[in-house]
Amino acid sequence: MARSSGHVAYVAATVPMAIVVTVLCLFLANNVTHARRRPATYIVGDEFGWDLVIPMDSWTRGKTFYAGDTLVFKYDDLTSNMVVVNRTGYENCMANDGSKEYDSGNDRIQLPYGDSYYIGTYNPYDCAAGLKMAIKALAN
Repeated sequence: MARSSGHVAYVAATVPMAIVVTVLCLFLANNVTHARRRPATYIVGDEFGWDLVIPMDSWTRGKTFYAGDTLVFKYDDLTSNMVVVNRTGYENCMANDGSKEYDSGNDRIQLPYGDSYYIGTYNPYDCAAGLKMAIKALAN
């Protein structure tokens, strides 16, 4: 009988250790698969920049943006600008109360979590012609 009680004590001691190891492995695997990605930087419009050469809504297609990513708006500061607006401003192609205008020709904006809207406004026809875009940044 002494032998069987020793075996039971051995089994009882290894079961909690197996549980601890299993939980630890699951925790580590979860952290590896959900690791935070490094913020990305995008030049809006790629080689064309913030320009009517391509409709900006088509430039965003196929891209996934995350909070913390940076958008770089490059454009001719004498003929264009960029304005961060709300949804109404985006839909109406007008700078709204509280909008923020950028006009350096090389603006860097870090994306917040959620929806962001951008329009170009120096020429009122530019926005209607496609110089606008809406982006939704996902949680990182």
